[in-house]
Amino acid sequence: MQCNQCGADIPVYKNPTPTVDIIIEVEQGIVLIERKNPPLGWALPGGFVDYGESFEEAAVREAKEETGLDVTLVRQFHTYSHPDRDKRQHTASTVFIATASGIPVGADDARQARIFTRDTLPELAFDHALILHDYFEKIY
Repeated sequence: MQCNQCGADIPVYKNPTPTVDIIIEVEQGIVLIERKNPPLGWALPGGFVDYGESFEEAAVREAKEETGLDVTLVRQFHTYSHPDRDKRQHTASTVFIATASGIPVGADDARQARIFTRDTLPELAFDHALILHDYFEKIY
């Protein structure tokens, strides 16, 4: 890339894109969404952090957009950043644990939202099986 004004070379940096995922705990289990857009499949609610938004704000926003639930963030769980975690691009996802009450309803990027337990998990997109494995190992 070159500067339009002086013609000097401008370095182009490739950096991971920040995302959030939310493990929403409800009385009956945890909430997962069925993705409406590729990559299809079941996943934790989550998405990209908008410019000017904190990771915490992004987690609350994404949870509401995809499940209709107002969540209370309990704590930050872990960050997952393997370059192959999302085939579309290199992302680094900070995972939050949150609580909510009510019935989840799929909206925005989610075809549907449902409650699952450790024993009823479907096949998951991205690295969400690893995330939930780590979560259940630490929680129980």
